[in-house]
Amino acid sequence: MAATLRQTPLTCSGHTRPVVHLAFSQLCPDGYFLISASKDGKPMLRQGNTGDWIGTFEGHKGAVWGVALNADASRAATAAADFTAKVWDAVAGEELHSFSHSHIVKTVAYSPNSTELLTGSHEKLLKIFDLGKPEAEPQVYAGHTAGLKHVLFMNDGKQMLSCAEDKTIRVWDKAAGLETQKLEVAHNPTSMELSADGKTLTVAYGSKVAFLNPETLELQREVTVPTAVYSASLHPDRSVFICGGEDFKMYKFDYNTNVEIESFKGHFGPVHSVRFSPDGELYASGSEDGTLRLWQTTVGKTYGLWKCIDAANENNIPIKPEATA
Repeated sequence: MAATLRQTPLTCSGHTRPVVHLAFSQLCPDGYFLISASKDGKPMLRQGNTGDWIGTFEGHKGAVWGVALNADASRAATAAADFTAKVWDAVAGEELHSFSHSHIVKTVAYSPNSTELLTGSHEKLLKIFDLGKPEAEPQVYAGHTAGLKHVLFMNDGKQMLSCAEDKTIRVWDKAAGLETQKLEVAHNPTSMELSADGKTLTVAYGSKVAFLNPETLELQREVTVPTAVYSASLHPDRSVFICGGEDFKMYKFDYNTNVEIESFKGHFGPVHSVRFSPDGELYASGSEDGTLRLWQTTVGKTYGLWKCIDAANENNIPIKPEATA
């Protein structure tokens, strides 16, 4: 019955410009959290399962392109067009560090132990900053021939992943300071996500969603989507993946069969970023229309702000949320 119920997303307002990147925290004692990057320059932190606004990080002087939360959601990081990457106290909302670059910073990532910050920028470089010694010069990794789009740590922080507008995805060895793998793709990669177990890299480029071995960059599977796809996310249990892009729609596919399960238009502009929550119960989308939306993975389930009539009601019709978050 749940499969036939209509999806009722929660709309999270507050940004005044397009929402271009999203990141969830891991599961924490207080649940989990969601941070959003927007061209309005004011990244926002929300309660992950409800979308309730917690706070806005004020300090950037340009569009914010990338965001990240550390393992326990005590710290946030942001990448911006004002040539800086900033680290924030996610509880107090205060700026802790600002790392200057010579060009637009597009992406940030925390090391698993939260002691290092990885950045990627239009400098065409990856940089690692030691958060224990913020005044120290960063480690620098060169090789890309165009601006970075996304960077990630993997393998307990011993390696890094990057994708850039030179149509490549690369693996780096942190200690050696060298690139160890490179994959050339047909279009510029627009999103990159590493699964929680570190075994699958999900990448979107052109109208494709590809799943790769993150260490070898060997292609595990590739799916064609009916639009230019800007972002994709794999469910934690690998049952389904979701993606969105140019045609305003959210798509859900069966991961094992590559068959499209559903598609629906909820946004009023292209979808720039999609992510599953760490428990897999919902997924978030950010759009050119300036909103975030939260969607249920299993429609008709009581979770967060979605309240469903109890099982005694044979139709089990979900009650539409009364208000947006």
